[in-house]
Amino acid sequence: MSTTRSDSQDPGAPRGAGVLETRLIGMGREEFAREVWGRAPLLTRGTGDVSDLFSPEAADELISRRGLRTPFLRVAKGGSTYPDSSFTAPAGVGATISDQLDDTALWRRFADGATLVLQALHRTWEPVADLSSRLSTELGHPVQANAYITPPQNRGFDDHYDVHDVFVLQIAGTKRWILHEPVHPDPLRDQPWTEHRSAVVEAAKGEAYLDTVLEPGDALYLPRGWLHAAQAQGEVSIHLTLGVHSWTRYALAEQLAQAAMAQLGEDPEMRATLPLGVDGPHGEIDIVRDRLAAAVREADPTALFHRTRRSQGRPGPLGPLAQLATVQGLGPGSAVRLRDALEARLDGTRLSTRVGWLDFPEAHLPSVRCVLDGEAHTADELGLDLTERLLRAGVLVPAGR
Repeated sequence: MSTTRSDSQDPGAPRGAGVLETRLIGMGREEFAREVWGRAPLLTRGTGDVSDLFSPEAADELISRRGLRTPFLRVAKGGSTYPDSSFTAPAGVGATISDQLDDTALWRRFADGATLVLQALHRTWEPVADLSSRLSTELGHPVQANAYITPPQNRGFDDHYDVHDVFVLQIAGTKRWILHEPVHPDPLRDQPWTEHRSAVVEAAKGEAYLDTVLEPGDALYLPRGWLHAAQAQGEVSIHLTLGVHSWTRYALAEQLAQAAMAQLGEDPEMRATLPLGVDGPHGEIDIVRDRLAAAVREADPTALFHRTRRSQGRPGPLGPLAQLATVQGLGPGSAVRLRDALEARLDGTRLSTRVGWLDFPEAHLPSVRCVLDGEAHTADELGLDLTERLLRAGVLVPAGR
């Protein structure tokens, strides 16, 4: 997928080095794309201080003070996952929802050796959310984030593979990682490791591709399908896993098929009823095959691709109170900018984003293109009416936020 910027879309990879290069890999983006991406694991030592991203204190706060509910946390030990009911409970008067985290129950599980998995940190912890959003923009693929908190000398999961690429970033403590080559290369989302359980177990007995201990600041990249297991060493281990849900040619084929089927739905001959008493495809299949092949050749899945891509992520935060204050106080000198992670594309006179689409008269298009550079602009520069419209639509936000 191209990451080249154009006037038709909002900024992609940032100018200069982004979070991929500065926080996760010890090489340039181009070299990583050419030699590593989707091909082989990469171990990077000492990427830098990671305390700004996550910490033991952050884990305690999320578990004990934020009122999290399932599925924002999983609990696992020795390859088995505990039922949600074993670590959730109602939270008392005014918060009687039954699946809120029970910190006492979690403490007991953790003290007994269980791994706590804080899921979807890209929605619950701002520094990780910012890292995930930036990485997704740079890679062109959706990114999620989990934290794995494991007591000393324990592990939560047996050897397995993931159906998405991952970047592992060690936050605290140390963890030993053992990697083996894939038994099912490049698995799709509906091809989990459990479908190849016996092959995974057998492969894990062989010589490791990599056997290493990660320390704080170390990073490890794993393409989907690579077998791995990890065990905390002499102290509590915390690592972040940034899961990259890669677009594949198979996914594009699915979208091409959808676009082709939409075309066939407009073909009266394809909507025709099969002969009375038909008991199989027989001669009909040749007609269908020819029409389907023609539809595939003519179909363009581009619009569906961008619509699906927008649906797989969330735009940057928008504070309703600050937004209203900006609208009410809007003046010629008010500074605004494009909202983060909006996946904005201007096709003709229509601007499509993660928060909907807007059509514009020709006179407004230069200002709309100006907005897509991601820089701060004044309402006087863009036009007061257009600025207010884009603020009310959630496309623009105050430049200082």
